[in-house]
Order: sequence, then structure tokens, then C-alpha cells
Amino acid sequence: MSGVTRRAALIGASVAPLAPASATRAQARFPERPIRLIVPWAAGGPADGGFRILAEASAKKLGQPVVVENKAGASGVLGAIALQEAKPDGYVVSQMHMSVLRQPLLNPKLPYHPINDLTYILQITGFVMGVVVRTEAPWHTLPELLEYAKANPGKLNYGTLGIGSTQHLAMERVGLAKGLTWTHAPYRGTADTLRALLGGEIDFASEASGWAPMVAAGKLRLLAVFTAERAKRFPDAPTVRELGMDIVVDSPGGLIGPRNMDPAVVAVLADAFRAAAQTPEHLKFLDNMDQPLLLLDGPAYREAMARTLEDERALLRRLNLLPA
Repeated sequence: MSGVTRRAALIGASVAPLAPASATRAQARFPERPIRLIVPWAAGGPADGGFRILAEASAKKLGQPVVVENKAGASGVLGAIALQEAKPDGYVVSQMHMSVLRQPLLNPKLPYHPINDLTYILQITGFVMGVVVRTEAPWHTLPELLEYAKANPGKLNYGTLGIGSTQHLAMERVGLAKGLTWTHAPYRGTADTLRALLGGEIDFASEASGWAPMVAAGKLRLLAVFTAERAKRFPDAPTVRELGMDIVVDSPGGLIGPRNMDPAVVAVLADAFRAAAQTPEHLKFLDNMDQPLLLLDGPAYREAMARTLEDERALLRRLNLLPA
């Protein structure tokens, strides 16, 4: 070996081990400035409140502020739309929820694909969906309600917060499974739906846990929940699956970013938000909102949402809700 070649080899050998360490130090510098967290709902609501707790707790682990930016409107997809123009450097992320997945099916003009154009960072939590009636209603169990619906086709009216909502599709899954027909009454929000139920405009409601205070106060009766497990605060209410229908709807949500993010940056964000999700403050919030903790790493989250997208597409097609 010549002197030049020997020196080159020695220099290469001395430098090579430093390259991974240098890359590690570069990755470790993320984040170097505040992170912008888009919450696609108005400030002050339950979704906003939970993510503000996560923002504060994750900022402590990241060593940089996580600044919540509310972008309400457009059925909750403004965060996903904003990510299409954001750099994939981890400094702009958004809350993920089922409307982000479903709305492109209902509105093909939206400028993103819900799987290919997003990076799935971490699934965090879900919602307890349930079927409620007034306490004076004649049905004390979901099977009793379904038997009445079977004997009286089209007579029952039920409310949700909108056509194509998770609550609407959950109840239509039940109807399809049992061969039932009933009338869906969409409302602008859970509060409006429950007011209509208490006022006798509808016979029952398929809604998220906004009904919990009224059930606890004895104003409404919870017949069943759509989650995989019984609700912690209402253990006497069975799951729909327990009642013989293979239907589980937990409406998972979490954290997403722009497409093509560096896996190392994704890992940093996922670790910080996973730790934040398990802080006492956040767990207390989930208990108060009857929300389950459903942690799932990014790749598994993405895979689950890809399966859900095709399942939702098939259901919407069956219900004639897909655009022509």
C-alpha cells in the first residue's frame, strides 16, 4: 500500500465512526424553535382543550414551545389542508380525526389524499359513542329498541350531528346489520341533538359522550356504547359487540404532519406526545370527557387508517352517500 493510500485509509477509518454520531447530534437538535400545532376546531371546545394539555406537556419534553393555532371550519379539515403547503420538517403538525379521513370521500375536490399526503405520527385517543333515549322511553335495552324498529319500519326517528358523521354511520351500520329502516335527523351539533331528544323531536340519538352528564343526572338512558370496551363511567351499559353485532366505533384521533417527514423527527414528536398523553393532567381530562386512551405508533396508525378508509368508502357507497 502506498503512503498516500495508507494515509487515506487511516483518515477514512478515523472519520467513519464519527458520521453516525454527527447525524445523531443533528437529529437531536430538533426542535430548535417553536412548533405550530393546528387544532381544526374553535378554541374552548373539548378537542381544543385536550390538545392544549398535550401541547403544554410535550413542550416540556421537547424543550421548545408547542403553539396551538385554531383553524375552525370546513368540517375540521383545515389542518390537513394547511399541511399540504407546510415543510415536512416537523415544525407544523395538526390534530387528526375521522373527518380528515372521511371528507375527501364526500368531497373529492379537497386537495389531499388522507393516507398518501400525510405523515401519521401518533394515535392518541378516541371517543365513546352511544345510543341514548329519554328516561321515560319504553326501551330499556338496545335489543328492545331494535325489536320495535323491526316491527315498525320507518317509524323511529334518530338524531346525530350530521349526515356522514361518525355517529350517523355507526347507527346505519346497526340498521344494515339488522335489516332495519328508520329516519335520520341531522343536527348542527351534539347539544342540538340532545335538546331535540329531550324535547321529543326524535326517539333516540346516536352521539358521542356529550350525553354523559344527562345520563348521570337521570335525564337520559344509555342503551349501549360502540366502543370495544364498556365505558368506565357507565359500566352497566353493554357494548354493541356484546349484543351480537360486530360493530366497534371509537373514532380514533391523534397527530399528523406533512408527507415525507424525516422518521427521526417523527420519532421525537411521537415520544414527546406519547409521554404527554400519559400525564396525570391529560388522563384526568380523558376521564372527565369519557375518552379512552388509544395509543398507537405512526406506522400502525397509518395502516389502521388505510383499512378504515376503504371500509368507510364501501359503507358510504352502500348508503348512496358517495358523490356521483
